[in-house]
Amino acid sequence: MTSTSTKAPGAPPPPALWPDVLAAYAMPALTAGLAGAVTRQPQLVAAALTTIAGTSALVAAVLGAVLRRRPAHTLPGRTRPARPPRPLAAAGLGLAAAVLGLASGLAAAHWLPQVPAFSDSAWPRRLPVDLPVSAAIAATVTAWRRLPAAPRPVRNTP
Repeated sequence: MTSTSTKAPGAPPPPALWPDVLAAYAMPALTAGLAGAVTRQPQLVAAALTTIAGTSALVAAVLGAVLRRRPAHTLPGRTRPARPPRPLAAAGLGLAAAVLGLASGLAAAHWLPQVPAFSDSAWPRRLPVDLPVSAAIAATVTAWRRLPAAPRPVRNTP
């Protein structure tokens, strides 16, 4: 069984994914948790440690893994597909993640109150806001860090 590598020969290995996932969990947990503690909102503190930071870490892990597996070179005889500029690609991936997060949040907010354990909880009502915001921020930051910048044009100066 042979394995095919997606990196160019002699290219350095892609950076590790775990620091991005750890930061994607820690930063929202810290900021939203601190905001909840300062404003005395225990439901925000709980959401910061679960749905907000958890969604962010999950999106960073999945998107980072997908972008890491992307081929770094073109096969002989094939042309490289045109790539959008990094800001546009990051914004597009952030928007796509927000849409998926909103759909997930709306579905969960509809179905979770029917579960007896969550029937009196305010937590499911937070999901349509927590999930898309967390997913959008995590996807945008992860895409910005993982997508290559456009090559700078070479100037011929005498």
